Amino acid sequence: MFYIGCHLSPSAGLLAMGKTALSIGASTFQFFTRNPRGSRARAIDPADAAALVELLRHSGFGPIVAHAPYTINPCSKDAHTREFAQMTMADDLVRLEHFPGSLYNFHPGSHTGQGTEAGIALIADTLNAILSPEQHTTVLLETMAGKGTEIGGRFEELREILDRVDLPGRMGVCLDTCHVNDAGYDIAADPDAVLTDFDRVIGLDCLKAVHINDSMNAVGARKDRHARIGEGHLGLEGFRRIVNHPALADLPFVLETPNELPGYAREIALLKEMRA
Repeated sequence: MFYIGCHLSPSAGLLAMGKTALSIGASTFQFFTRNPRGSRARAIDPADAAALVELLRHSGFGPIVAHAPYTINPCSKDAHTREFAQMTMADDLVRLEHFPGSLYNFHPGSHTGQGTEAGIALIADTLNAILSPEQHTTVLLETMAGKGTEIGGRFEELREILDRVDLPGRMGVCLDTCHVNDAGYDIAADPDAVLTDFDRVIGLDCLKAVHINDSMNAVGARKDRHARIGEGHLGLEGFRRIVNHPALADLPFVLETPNELPGYAREIALLKEMRA
């Protein structure tokens, strides 16, 4: 099954978000758990959440992806910033229990001058504080472009975080095609080599989702500028290779391209056509 969708806003309600996904041909989607640039979280209506879960079940959707706000940084040198990240993520995991089997994606963060090893240790500390054996949500580390002091631009950094987590069975990785391109992994030209490297370092069993985005930058630029599918350096043939790679066959693919709903609908249709 090819699970393909895009990022949607839950502002009109959870069930409405599911209906919007269906209207553009999606079979998964991603949404922010709260204001992506702030800290406020809208209260979840249990009836609305239950209606969404039922709709997705009857429509044959794949796992949906919740995205943590951009404002969190669990490896900041500032203790209050780290506390905010831990509090926010813990609250999000409680809220996501309304959607059993969902995925919770977050940017690992920036070490803000402390060094990569210190940042990795702090991220793992945060995860160990919030993960529980009882939760029904898998938490995903996102592959990053490696700009500045950002952690996650190398597969080895994500592996180190996972190795320090006490409950690795509650963890996974989301591979962002724009980010890995900008980090120096030529996934468009040779997805087999990149995924072989991923398997060697992290393990393909840890790969749970894909953010499918083109990039405004060439391989290794370390900039992170998303582009619409086929309008950047990865190119249409690159995406054809990516969506047909057997290692990615049953994963949810989520578009984060600069688009409105009609543009997402076109990209979803395009990627479906590419899928052999």
